Amino acid sequence: MRPKVALVSARAARHLDEDLAPLVAALDAAGADAEVADWDDPSVDWAAFRVALLRSTWDYAERLTEFLAWTERIAMLTHLVNPPAVVRWNTDKHYLRELVRAGVPAVPTWFVEPGASAAHALDGFLRQERAREWVVKPAVGAGSRDAARYARGEERGATGHIERLLQADRSVLLQPYLEQVDQQGETALIYFGGRFSHAVRKGPLLRPSTGPTEALFAQEHITARTPTAEELHVGAHVLAALPFATPLYARIDLIRSSDTGPCLLELELTEPSLFFAHAPGAARRLADQLCAQLPLLSR
Repeated sequence: MRPKVALVSARAARHLDEDLAPLVAALDAAGADAEVADWDDPSVDWAAFRVALLRSTWDYAERLTEFLAWTERIAMLTHLVNPPAVVRWNTDKHYLRELVRAGVPAVPTWFVEPGASAAHALDGFLRQERAREWVVKPAVGAGSRDAARYARGEERGATGHIERLLQADRSVLLQPYLEQVDQQGETALIYFGGRFSHAVRKGPLLRPSTGPTEALFAQEHITARTPTAEELHVGAHVLAALPFATPLYARIDLIRSSDTGPCLLELELTEPSLFFAHAPGAARRLADQLCAQLPLLSR
């Protein structure tokens, strides 16, 4: 019998996920039957699937405790990919500290924890980083929701943004806005089974003086990109620094710094868009990687 694979999405996201249709077709060609299922749908029989592949669970950030409990529960019924331990580690951007300690070049990041003074934290950040522009975003977030870009003269608005997140018991990230992104964009490196598959250019996302998006995710301008050898070197460094085995899929978002070259902005191991439309054959590469692992998975 052909194995059944659940492509895990969310009610608000499945019609927005452009990767689902090509992945369903690729899995069919690779010998598996794929079905899209919402992670919080109580009617889904997860035990009927050989694998549940996380794809577009883009509403998890506001329901993190519930989502993480779901991953643990579902992993007892089927094989969840990526696994719960990977998801738990990756859904909180405090992982950046661990990767920096491992020597990965990353955008300078300050964390502000609930109970701290927003004004004091922002003042210390601006004094040390000397940033003309900076980004405020939650440590747990997806799709650039609750993220915004600020400039000198907008400290009051930034402080209010930080305070709102802290009052909601959310940890906050402060990062300098690297101006090179306005001309060069970000480079997203995509790996399947630890092997580089393809890359895309993500255009500048956060506009000045616009505030956080209220949509499920901020709209992105995506084009295909050939990464540099330096970017691929950083990507390999990130994968080597992971505190667990290389996961089935990974997206490594890099941004160029005038001081250090390409550096890590975010590492996406939970529900990243993989931009199949910009890389012919990429969906089949992921499907083949998944199907190659099936004989190794015990029921």
